[in-house]
Amino acid sequence: MNQPLHLHVPEPSGRPGRHTDFSYLRLSPAGEVRRPPVDARPSHTNDLAYALVRVLDDEGRALGPWAEAIDAQLLRRGLRAMMKTRIFDARMLIAQRQKKMSFYMQCLGEEAIAVAQALALAPGDMCFPTYRQQGLLLARDDVDMVEMICQLLSNERDPMKGRQLPVMYSYKRAGFFSISGNLATQFIQAVGWGMASAIKGDSKIASAWIGDGATAESDFHTALTFAHVYRAPVILNVVNNQWAISAFQDIAGGESTTFAGRGVGCGIASLRVDGNDFLAVYAASRWAAERARSNLGPTLIEWITYRAGPHSTSDDPSKYRPADDWAHFPLGDPIARLKQHLIRIGAWSEEEHERVQKELEAEVIAAQKEAERYGTLADGHIPSAAAMFEDVYKDMPEHLRRQRQELGV
Repeated sequence: MNQPLHLHVPEPSGRPGRHTDFSYLRLSPAGEVRRPPVDARPSHTNDLAYALVRVLDDEGRALGPWAEAIDAQLLRRGLRAMMKTRIFDARMLIAQRQKKMSFYMQCLGEEAIAVAQALALAPGDMCFPTYRQQGLLLARDDVDMVEMICQLLSNERDPMKGRQLPVMYSYKRAGFFSISGNLATQFIQAVGWGMASAIKGDSKIASAWIGDGATAESDFHTALTFAHVYRAPVILNVVNNQWAISAFQDIAGGESTTFAGRGVGCGIASLRVDGNDFLAVYAASRWAAERARSNLGPTLIEWITYRAGPHSTSDDPSKYRPADDWAHFPLGDPIARLKQHLIRIGAWSEEEHERVQKELEAEVIAAQKEAERYGTLADGHIPSAAAMFEDVYKDMPEHLRRQRQELGV
């Protein structure tokens, strides 16, 4: 007689009161993983979807074939951008607790992924981010931090007029597509944008971002199919920060395989990369961008990192994971690792780090004060209710005119 059937329900390797066993990450030593030629066939990246591309070792040395000769000034710029992003997050979290905005989401511990790729892309490329890629904007010199904060505060200078959740920025001029609260939609949108760029004979590529949990959405698989079939010029980023709200990454399918492995299975070149290693992120992003720009098709990159903070200001991670988990994460802190490397090569110092920290704190505080002059949620300086009727039709139809009158605005 056959045994009764049963289902397997994945369980995280750490819970409150019990340290996480991070052996499930399957790490590779720094410098060990090979770097294939840019024109490698997708099937020839199969091993790279299960290994882990790393450049920086524990002493801050850059090792192996992915260790590019990167100008020290670019690395310094990257470190400053990561520091600014973390300071920005900390200040905005406080502002949310002061009820100046309704909601906020940090990218604490994940700063290298957005910042390094921002520096690896070219002007005119289009990013389709999720809500933890504020580093894409903060790494740029042409994005006004005051305007970013006004979008968070939903005040009278908010170009979105309070119609978006605070963290869902929109910057067409900076190649930053409007963030959507619907998970994984940006993957198919990025593939379509990349296809359109190719149809027009342009040279611009797209880059899309989702979390590990969103890979369970059907849009993820649809995007992979279209990207593979049409060899769309797109980078498909899966940020595996181990947690999708309170659900461990295994629930989305990361227990016995990797998310990068899904790309290879769909005929897409795929990499699994240390997302807390700025040099590895930059090198892998450049490799994928060159493939896309050379009509060699898409690349899927799984970034291994850790969500150090709560999922959002509405979340308490101490309810479902050890409170000190990030301190034990084996891939460390991306800012500390790049700082260590720059000090090692003589391009940074502890004194400069402290000075830059204070400069950036002052810059963020000044931008916040300026933005708050246009209102905050706490003082009620928000767009009028009448604004919801605007920008819907070129000429307002009668039924909306009546609704506005009934609302008394």
